Amino acid sequence: MYPEFEVVPAVDMQDGQVVQLVGGERGTEKTYGDPVEAAQRWVDAGARTLHLIDLDGAFEGERQNAAAIDAVLDAVGADVDVQLGGGIRTAEDAISLLDRGLDRVILGTAAVETPEIVREISEEHPGSVLVSLDAKEGEVVVSGWTEGTGLDPADAAERYADLGAGGILFTDVDVEGQLEGVRTEPVRRLVDSVDIPVIASGGVATIDDVLALRSAGAAAVVVGSALYEGQFTLDAAIDALAEG
Repeated sequence: MYPEFEVVPAVDMQDGQVVQLVGGERGTEKTYGDPVEAAQRWVDAGARTLHLIDLDGAFEGERQNAAAIDAVLDAVGADVDVQLGGGIRTAEDAISLLDRGLDRVILGTAAVETPEIVREISEEHPGSVLVSLDAKEGEVVVSGWTEGTGLDPADAAERYADLGAGGILFTDVDVEGQLEGVRTEPVRRLVDSVDIPVIASGGVATIDDVLALRSAGAAAVVVGSALYEGQFTLDAAIDALAEG
């Protein structure tokens, strides 16, 4: 997983369309069209991994955008790695998706509520589980970032690494979608706490933000709004990483 640092484009879906939320809040979304078209655009620009999120599933507790997700997998799944989160609540659902050809499942609420689900899936598909630790004001939040858990991200990351997680997806909700820059200290803290890859997300506005997260030890960065809003191109980010 992530042999070299990657910029991973986000394809977040709501009502069958690509959207980006600000701070994870419903009602703040901006729509960017068809998921298959977006996914193909990122693959054509050099993406090696795509990050798919069923936002309706994250909020409602069960997958809602299955048709759009299947269309993306059919269109580009053979060309790139695909990781999917949002509404995956059972080991059976996760294993079914992985058997279908998905490369990684992202578990947030399910991992917090039933930590052993990480071990169960990992025994069937080793290295396939990314545990999503989304933090607001230093606390892990779940259910579409609406409920606090009382968990410290670094402590939680250690627990999931022990359960067999292949990586940690860390989203800094306080800066998510705002295009105002990243905070590297929370990422460094997570990287120092575990030996598995940490994928960073939230706040990226410039290529310098991307480079800063690589310097902080992240294995990859998920980027949404900055790419959709044209703050920089995926090609330019890939070139900057190769140069530096």
